[in-house]
Amino acid sequence: MSVTYQPSRIKRARKHGFRSRMATRQGRKIINARRAVGRKKLSVSSER
Repeated sequence: MSVTYQPSRIKRARKHGFRSRMATRQGRKIINARRAVGRKKLSVSSER
């Protein structure tokens, strides 16, 4: 088996980061849903 997951913070942030979520209507819905639940982390961030 080959190792398929090659993590990259930049790619992760661009796909699932806060700015990319806020860019679309559906993304904003996700953020609001997570706020309603009371999540500590709303989205993944590029910082450690």
